[in-house]
Amino acid sequence: MRHLEILAPAGSAASLAAALAAGADAVYFGTDEGWNARARADNFRVDDLPAVMRQIHRAGARGYLTLNTLVFEPELGAVERIVRAAAAAGVDALIVQDPAVALIARALCPQLDLHASTQMTLSAPAAAAVAARLGISRIVVPRELSVDEIRAFAAASPIELEVFIHGALCVSWSGQCLTSESWGGRSANRGQCAQSCRLPYDLVVDGEARDLGEVRYLLSPQDLAGATAVPALAEAGVACLKIEGRQKGPAYVAATVAGYRAARDAAAAGADDPRARADELAAMGLAYTRGPSLGFLGGVDHQRLVVGRAPKHRGLYLGRVVAVGARTIEVRRDDDGRPWTGGLALGADRPAAPTDARPAVPEAIATPLAPTAGLGVVFDDGHPETDEQGGPIFAVDELGPDRWLLGFGTPGPDLGRVAVGARVWVTSDPAQHRAAERLVATTPDGRIALALVVTGADGAPLTVTATAGGATATAASAPLTAARGHGLEAALLADKLGALGGTRFHLAGLDAAGLAPGLHLPVSALKELRRQLVAALDAALDRVDRAVRAASVVSEVRAAAWAAQPAPAAAAPAVVPLCRQDDQLDAVLAAGAPEVELDWMELVGLARAVARARAAGARVVIATPRVIKPGEERILEHLLRLEPDAVLVRSWAAAAALAGRGPALHGDFSLNVTNSVSAGFALGLGLATVTAAHDLDATQLAALLAAAPVGRFAVTVHHHIPSFHTEHCVYAHLLSGGRDYRSCGRPCEAHQVALRDRTGLVHPVVVDVGCRNTVFGAQAQSAAGLVKELVAQGVARLRVEFVREAGADAARVWGAYRDLAASRTSVAEVVKTAAALEQFGVTRGTMRVIS
Repeated sequence: MRHLEILAPAGSAASLAAALAAGADAVYFGTDEGWNARARADNFRVDDLPAVMRQIHRAGARGYLTLNTLVFEPELGAVERIVRAAAAAGVDALIVQDPAVALIARALCPQLDLHASTQMTLSAPAAAAVAARLGISRIVVPRELSVDEIRAFAAASPIELEVFIHGALCVSWSGQCLTSESWGGRSANRGQCAQSCRLPYDLVVDGEARDLGEVRYLLSPQDLAGATAVPALAEAGVACLKIEGRQKGPAYVAATVAGYRAARDAAAAGADDPRARADELAAMGLAYTRGPSLGFLGGVDHQRLVVGRAPKHRGLYLGRVVAVGARTIEVRRDDDGRPWTGGLALGADRPAAPTDARPAVPEAIATPLAPTAGLGVVFDDGHPETDEQGGPIFAVDELGPDRWLLGFGTPGPDLGRVAVGARVWVTSDPAQHRAAERLVATTPDGRIALALVVTGADGAPLTVTATAGGATATAASAPLTAARGHGLEAALLADKLGALGGTRFHLAGLDAAGLAPGLHLPVSALKELRRQLVAALDAALDRVDRAVRAASVVSEVRAAAWAAQPAPAAAAPAVVPLCRQDDQLDAVLAAGAPEVELDWMELVGLARAVARARAAGARVVIATPRVIKPGEERILEHLLRLEPDAVLVRSWAAAAALAGRGPALHGDFSLNVTNSVSAGFALGLGLATVTAAHDLDATQLAALLAAAPVGRFAVTVHHHIPSFHTEHCVYAHLLSGGRDYRSCGRPCEAHQVALRDRTGLVHPVVVDVGCRNTVFGAQAQSAAGLVKELVAQGVARLRVEFVREAGADAARVWGAYRDLAASRTSVAEVVKTAAALEQFGVTRGTMRVIS
């Protein structure tokens, strides 16, 4: 069992101080210059990086800089400047999403460690081969992996793994959420998540809305609280436990660091105590929680991940209001803080709670809280979007077991707006915040172990060699003389040389075997030796000994990425329909499509679709799932047995697993290629083409195409953007009582589900072969206005995607784009054709230019 690093978020100077004072082994943070996934955190200035790293290293910790967003072509030079500054400042590692950042960093400073962000969606052991080519030394695995899957990943990966253990859960796979980009013009892949998963949605089943009562936040997961999984993760060989929360304050950071240090240390000692973990979860929940859960660490459980009643901090559940007075509330504890919502859309006929076996990892349950004066509470009436009443408790009278009378002062909550039956949550503890403030004000001393070796003889100097943190320093005194008394005994040396208060060091060992007995040196001289050693070690540990190239490397890295890429012969672009239904496929084949891409929900139907397309004489391209988890490699093997002409590759794991296996490989949008360096890297894995990422607008796409050779890119010119791609199944949650595909009864085979947002748009929800849901945008997005320019720029493939369009409509739309690429029709006619067939119209979507 290896030592688990506790990695804490540092979204502000106060949170950084809290993390270090609480004993974090490492911290991660971003800069306000951009390219970090929490653009709304306070962040740090690039110019302050040297001081920040000195603060971190003084506490005996490591500092990781997040450059974990996508980079557009014109930004490569600016990102290079940040990487150079980070390397020179002593940053211990960069956390990266874009392959270009890794390649630039490796060229600038090979000594700088690189960690692959969860935004890269490296979800299976095969992806480790891709990471190794980038020089990655650690993979941050997706939050959707279970402990068992993480164990399998670790066993097959030569690269160490980091696991999220606590904090907010994204409902979408990280790096695969395009909702903010497509609906709000602010991309999560650029650090500007709009929190669309925390909004209310209505469930639409087979075209009819279903009333789910107070359950409206259908995509808002509870938070991850994985303390009970720590022993299993340690046993699995994980290197690091990561706490999410760069937009949270010092109290949250301090509570979570303390809690997971305790859980880590207990696991290492083999003395895990469930009651202690429950107490720690209670402290962490007071700081911030939407409700504690294991997330996916215990395996897929569609009935526990999303409760759907609220999207924000709830804290700890206390009970229900049973009576309301003028300034008092009577509360009785119950167990309804996390109500069962499985099969809710089926009304009275919904199934009972599932009885299938639970995973080995115990569920995260916090110690029940008894109210005390000073705690803050909120009254939950089932409508969190309204102005909920709440405030600090002024007095508490215990009325009996699990019954209390809570008194409130003035100003305080308007109790006239609190109804009997409302849930009561404890949301804050002022004492916790005061403790965090005191912690922030302290300097974490004595975190680095120091070992001393003392030698000397009569007439020779006392020589002391100190080693700490990988640095060594030596100091020597005036000549030693004979002692009149006991002389320089080990206890005296430890007392005077080891008096390291106020420094970053603590004495871990003293070896005086090389010191002759009966010798004397004034105490003042011993203290001076200590001061010299501390100063020398401080200087050594603060010094950054790295070779960082001064000249720009972007052009060199770009040229290297494209060096081995053959230039294809000039040709007109292929206009390729991507079909998801039988009627779509039959219609486009009848319309003369020479090539089709197939993205099928189930494998039996896919085999039949391949046979029909092949019989029609069309080239067949099969799309992989967007994600491959450990154990799902068999899906790729099945696709190969169908002998397609090509495979549309949607993940780095699939790219690595399928390279050199026979079919041509086309990279899809989900590889998130936004610049020429990353494009060259992706093609170097064996891809024939790569699809430009949906995060690009028209100007950014043009810059990418202009910087790279022609003939190697695909662009999706018509589609319903795949906004959320999620492990959580809306079908299983609300149309069954099943936890996963083994117990849900497959409602996806009998029903079509969609989500209606606050504006009235209805977004289809489609299940893939891995039982994952993709929420597609209600409106079709068209880049018809760019097709002429894309043809001139040598784009190889223009993709036209369909979701639930009728077959005849799909054929008409595909034919319109085919004719547009051949200059046989106009942009206006294409848009008119598409718009006439779309319930919610057609937009330019992500191809619009946003200033």
